[in-house]
Parts: sequence; structure tokens; C-alpha cells
Amino acid sequence: MITTHVLDLSSGRPAAGVRVTLTRTDESARAPMGSGMTDADGRLRDLVPNTTPLRPGAYELMFETGAYFRALGITAFHPRVAVTFEVSDAAQHYHVPLLVSPFGYTSYRGS
Repeated sequence: MITTHVLDLSSGRPAAGVRVTLTRTDESARAPMGSGMTDADGRLRDLVPNTTPLRPGAYELMFETGAYFRALGITAFHPRVAVTFEVSDAAQHYHVPLLVSPFGYTSYRGS
């Protein structure tokens, strides 16, 4: 399972309405896995249907941060943020939060 949570550090609140796309990447191809919008709590819990098995390998979460900030009337430096991470054990839950502001971001493996 892969989930995410976006927090807007500039407002100190969850970032609702951020479009997120999950892609499986490897050396030769990119395979879309799912997409959606963060909810009122900034969370996206259903990127990949429970019936879709994960495989070990590289994955990318693409966050449309520019559109999020434009909707708030804020000009942002990063129009989108790509977070690439490695799934080593497909049976585990991978929670990948994004902390974002108009001029920077960070991510980590959550729980």
C-alpha cells in the first residue's frame, strides 16, 4: 500500500486539493499506477486499489504544487514536486508525506 499526506508549511494546515499521480518507474519504462486529490486533511489513502499488488522497485509520486498555490493566489517556485522512492518489501505500507511551501519542500518515509 502507498499513501501520502501533504502539509502546507506556509499556512500550518493540511494541503487539500493537491493532485497526486503515482508512477512505477524502472530503467526501461514508466507505468501509471493511480492518481487522485488530497482530501480536506491533506491525505490521499487510495492511490493504488487494494487489489493491485505492489512489486519491489522504484516509484514516483508527482505532486501538482503549482496549481495548489495558484488556487490560493500564491506564486510558487516549484510548479510540481516529484518524489522518487524505492519499494523493497511489497508487503509493507509505504507512507510518503510531503511538506511544502511556495519556495521549498521536503519528504520522508512516514508510518
